[in-house]
Amino acid sequence: MAMNDSVNILNSAYLAVEYIDSFLPDNPLQQPFKNAWNYMLDNYTKFQIATWGSLIVHEVSYFLLCVPGFIFQFIPYMQKYKIQQDKPETWEKQWKCFKTLLFNHFFIQLPLICGTYYFTEYFNIPYGWEEMPRWYVLVAQCFGCAVIEDAWHYFLHRLLHHKRIYKYIHKVHHEFVSPFGMQAEYAHPLETLILGTGFFIGIVVFCNHVVLLWAWVICRLMETIDVHSGYDVPLNPLHLVPFYAGARFHDFHHMNFIGNYASTFTWWDRLFGTDSQFIAYQEKEKKKQCVTKK
Repeated sequence: MAMNDSVNILNSAYLAVEYIDSFLPDNPLQQPFKNAWNYMLDNYTKFQIATWGSLIVHEVSYFLLCVPGFIFQFIPYMQKYKIQQDKPETWEKQWKCFKTLLFNHFFIQLPLICGTYYFTEYFNIPYGWEEMPRWYVLVAQCFGCAVIEDAWHYFLHRLLHHKRIYKYIHKVHHEFVSPFGMQAEYAHPLETLILGTGFFIGIVVFCNHVVLLWAWVICRLMETIDVHSGYDVPLNPLHLVPFYAGARFHDFHHMNFIGNYASTFTWWDRLFGTDSQFIAYQEKEKKKQCVTKK
């Protein structure tokens, strides 16, 4: 009975969004995107699309999303939004991070990406334009992927902080006490595999088109680069996402090496009380600000 009620609610929500969408103006970018998509299908094989397309989406998205945070370090006005103002980025750290990233991307992640084609073939996932889900379905699927990845990340990330294994794997990621955007995927190869597994679980559950692979890659990179940026910038559109953790939440984890284990949302840390030190820290900071204003 409860399952039927849930299905009815989801169907009603889907119909409501579909009805609203029918009144929205046509997207002027839809036709060019359709033409580009069909050109890609006509000129490249599925293996090329799944493998090299996924690699390009990942690399271009990753480094483009890192650009704002990289530029912020050269803008004096933006320094008031830097969370750990006493720990500026250095060229030495950024160069070391960049070299490790290239190794992880091409020697750890690329072999995994090469399996994308076989994954789509095994599950019979379509590539065609006609089968592509509508934007609101894609948004819902990406949110579902985020919820699943967040749960996986919380428990496995917390496990990686266990004193018996921390120094062997996760300590690499915590080399930078004050994180910066490019550091988001700076990690031990084993951590890349362990925590990265959570990314694929949502794909297995929701994927009904290859475009979801790329949409979810972009969403996940957008989130993880933001929380590692080191800057708590106002009017951040990601803060419109319910229960979104944000940069200040994760920055505290890097400062203290404990608590705030979830990747995207706050509910797991609230449920298990692993955000208690962060809450106490926030209260302390608020009192300091009140005293300063007086």
